[in-house]
Amino acid sequence: MKQQQRLQLGWPVVVSLTAVTAALGFGTANWLAKHDAPTVAQSNVETVSAPVAPPATSDSGDEVKIPAEYLSVSKITVEAIGSGGLEAEILTAGTVVAAPNSEAVIMARASGNVTQVSRQLGDTVRAGETLAQVSSLEAAAMNADRNVAIARVDLARKNYAREYSLFEQGVTPRQEMEAAQSALTVAESEALRATSVAKAAQVTADGKSVAVVSPISGKITAQTVTLGIFVQPQMELFRVAGNGKVLIEASLPVADVTRVASGDNATILAANGSSVEATVRSVTPTVSSSTRTAIVVLTPSSSTRELIVGEGVQARLHVKNGASGLVVSEDAVQNVNGHDVLFVRTKEGFRVQPVLVGTRSGGVAQIISGVSAGEMVATRNAFLVKADMIKSAKEE
Repeated sequence: MKQQQRLQLGWPVVVSLTAVTAALGFGTANWLAKHDAPTVAQSNVETVSAPVAPPATSDSGDEVKIPAEYLSVSKITVEAIGSGGLEAEILTAGTVVAAPNSEAVIMARASGNVTQVSRQLGDTVRAGETLAQVSSLEAAAMNADRNVAIARVDLARKNYAREYSLFEQGVTPRQEMEAAQSALTVAESEALRATSVAKAAQVTADGKSVAVVSPISGKITAQTVTLGIFVQPQMELFRVAGNGKVLIEASLPVADVTRVASGDNATILAANGSSVEATVRSVTPTVSSSTRTAIVVLTPSSSTRELIVGEGVQARLHVKNGASGLVVSEDAVQNVNGHDVLFVRTKEGFRVQPVLVGTRSGGVAQIISGVSAGEMVATRNAFLVKADMIKSAKEE
């Protein structure tokens, strides 16, 4: 009985101790949870990668070092940031063409068989040099007419000399002397005509062939003639491009025709990545019925060694009626870690410059802040500079 009473008395004590222990445990856990929370939160922040600022800024002075040789090999274009606005830039495609008197289309002057080909495609020729010869019956006829006319002149000159001598002696009247003089004039005119025809046809000295002669110095860019073929008059045999200036013919949408005027500045982007300054020479007053575009003719302002006749180029027209501001090619704006940046040219490479970009339109981006007009930045193939920057960062 006493033992049972002790058990009954001990049970409340055990329950009380258990409750106290539970309360202490809960409080301890709650206290530990409150004090461990910052540690857990800090651990979570470190495991999540937050956005990182661009790797190089104008303040830090960091740059992507790229050799100048790599720029030419990779065709990275470097241009100055221009003043203007989106309305002041028109980006269009064009073709390099030879200027007047800088290209010659050489045709056959008479029908016949090609008996000699002296020059081939790609050869350098001089003005007046014979490129081929065509054996022709027409050449023989022209040579005969010339010889006959020259013989008649010689005979008429002798007759006139005789009649003039007789007139001076009083043997013949003045009318016969004047008739001989008129016959000489007619014969000389006919000889001049026959000689000019033969010369224009480039009749050779033997009178059997006509020579195909280049009127300008340059290089042969096209050749359709081969030895032994029969050619007709006005058939194109060669095309020679001279060393003179070139022009750029670019298409212009009908909506922009009134915005472009002669004298406006332009920039030509060649296929090799180089840029050439140019000036608007003229704009056609009508548009093509098939393409609905006009043609704007541009004249390069500097050396045209970078431009090859026949190649396709990009033309950026800087019209005068645009809004003010800074503009750059849209290809120049790159995204690095969520930031728009430009690669500004330095002595050893490029500096990564964050910028604030406004509206983008027609291949041109408006720069609100971050750079100033005149700074040289990478435009075409600027993504290669970005790739090199990422590669260098990984290696480090």
